[in-house]
Order: sequence, then C-alpha cells, then structure tokens
Amino acid sequence: MSRMDALFAAELQRLAAAGLRRGTVAVAPAGPGLVRRDGQTLLNFSSNDYLGLSRHPALATRAAEYAARLGTGATASRLVCGTMEAHGAIEARLATMKGQEAAMLLATGWQANAAGLGALLRFAGPGSLVFADELNHSSLVHGARLGGVKPIRFRHNDMAHLAELLAAHAGNAARRFIVTESVFSMDGDRADMGQLRALAEQHNAFLYIDEAHATGVLGAGGMGLCAHEPGIDLVMGTFSKALGGFGAYVAGSRALIDFLQNACAGFIYTTAPPPPVLGAIDAALDLIPTMDTERAHLAAQANRVRAAFTALGIDTGASCTHIVPALVGRADAAMALATALRERGILAVAIRPPTVPEGTSRIRFALSAVHDEAAIDTLIAAMRACWPALRLAA
Repeated sequence: MSRMDALFAAELQRLAAAGLRRGTVAVAPAGPGLVRRDGQTLLNFSSNDYLGLSRHPALATRAAEYAARLGTGATASRLVCGTMEAHGAIEARLATMKGQEAAMLLATGWQANAAGLGALLRFAGPGSLVFADELNHSSLVHGARLGGVKPIRFRHNDMAHLAELLAAHAGNAARRFIVTESVFSMDGDRADMGQLRALAEQHNAFLYIDEAHATGVLGAGGMGLCAHEPGIDLVMGTFSKALGGFGAYVAGSRALIDFLQNACAGFIYTTAPPPPVLGAIDAALDLIPTMDTERAHLAAQANRVRAAFTALGIDTGASCTHIVPALVGRADAAMALATALRERGILAVAIRPPTVPEGTSRIRFALSAVHDEAAIDTLIAAMRACWPALRLAA
C-alpha cells in the first residue's frame, strides 16, 4: 500500500460517479479490422490503424530482418552510441518524401510535440506568442507549458479569429508561433493549410503543424497535407497510426533539425528507436505511395458512414476525413452507446472529458481501409438499432 491510497480510492470513486473513470481492457488481433475482447470477436472501429498496415506481412518481415541483422535494441541515446546507419537512412528518406531538408525520429508523437515544441519555445524566450487552436492535442498543450508560454487560443479552425488575434498583437516584437493540427483526431476535420501559410507569412510566424492523423492517409502519395508545401516551418507526424508501426518524426530545415538534436530533451535523453521498429517504418514507407486505391476506399466508406449517420439525426460535426464522431453530449450516454454497440459486435470506444470538452462526449469512429462493405453495413445497422433508444433516454 502507498501512503495516498485512500486519496486515490476517493478520486477513482469520484471519476466513476461522473462516468469518467478509465481502465485498460485487453484485446487481441482477430483478423483485418477485428479484435477479440472478453471472448467476443468485434469489428474494431476505434483503432488508428487506418490502412491496416499493423498486420501487413511486409512490415512484420522487415521488422524481423532488422532485428536479426541489427539486434532488438539501439542500446543508447542517439547522441551517445545509439544512432545507427538505419536511423539516418530513414530520416533522409522521410525528409525527401515530405519535401523537407531534414527529419528526426523520436519515440512517440507525445514526446515529439511536448519536447520538440517545448525546446523551440524555451529557445525563443518566455515572451514568445503562441497562437494555438483551442482543440489542439494534449501533447501540444504540454509542449507550450514546457516552453514556459501560455498559448493564445483561437476558436477551432477559425482562421478569421486567428487573423484577428495576430493583428491585435502586431505591435509586439516577440517571436510568433502558430501551432495546430492538420487533421483533428477527435473531430475528423481539417485545418485550412492555405490560410495558415498565408497568415504565417503575413505575420512572420513560425508555423508548426501536427500531421499525426494525416500521415499515410491524405495528401499526394499519402504523405499528409503538408507534404511539399512551402511556408511550413515544422511538420510533425507519427508512424503508429496509418503507418502501422511505432514512433514519430519532426521534419523541417537542416538548421532546425540540427538545433533540435541539441535542445530537444526527448531526443537527447531517450534511448533511440530500436531496429525492429525501424524495419517496420522502412517497409511502411515502401507501401504508402502505392496505396491510392486503399485511400480512395477509406474516403468513400467515411462518406457513406457520415451520410447514414446524418440520416439518423446524428451530429458528426465538421468531419470530412476517415474519423467520424457521433456527438452524444453526456459522458454516461456515450458509455451507454458504446456498451450497446459492443453487444452488437462493434468496438467503438466512448471519448469523454478531459479528452474532449465538457458536454461533447462522443463515439469516435475511426475507419480503416480494411473495413469492407459488409463491415460498414454492420456498423450502420448497429447505429440504426441503438441510436433511437439513446435519444429517447436523453
């Protein structure tokens, strides 16, 4: 027992009463788009495996090859003796595919944002101005905190509001940063990259874009909405979603990446990504440019789901990507809907505060290219059966 167990128990009880307590539940892969949970096979509509690459034999084979040739661990941080030729080769390849001068691998997307953004802001100074979308991922919020800066938040995807805020601070000589995502993970909508670039240019602002949920799925060759686009200072993304592996990257100018290698604590003090992870990344980078058919199928299925949900009176917000939220409102109602769907063979996890704002609890349906017509039929039929009862109970 710890000295604070009574306090922990009371807080857990409070969370449970509010419908906000969380816990891990073990699942096991059961085929494309399927998982086993508590002895039940479920269609998985909560995974970020947007192209089904996490079970692709090419990734498994390449990961095994790298492990056999280079070992299972990098053994040290990149600046000690953890950098292998494979790290540099993947970074160079990734930079080319993103249309940037250089790239840097990190362990996770959280680490890339929190440590990377934090390093940039500490260097720029505590008086720096950070203009951040109000729905930015928690890792970006923490990055600003680690940099000692309180962000100026603009309304979600509201470029007019961002322009207004930038203009209001035009007389301030401090360094400016615009920080946002290209695809928002809980809403499935996109930022206006053209307007963001124009505003960054107009106000001499450093433009930082999180492409975690766009990498692999959107843009030319699946390389995101920022690929080969001028005027974006730093692009961040992950390999753990559409690319089916693990890890993250930042890409930008050579000087920027060299700076981060000297200032980003998440790079300096962390053991390097291990060879099997590099192998999976390498194989995914081979596959991504060839998957236009899968991306088109994914987009079509998302459109079909949105249309069906709209016909049922379900609010899907501004979703226009492979992520389709069903906005419920109350946390307990979202939990009830998730349970009802699971009884019908659908794994669709309820998303509740603090992940989303109060009053916007939802089921976040994350579609995958491995979901065929029959899987989408099953999802729509399940929602058609569950939604009316939920609305009546509300």
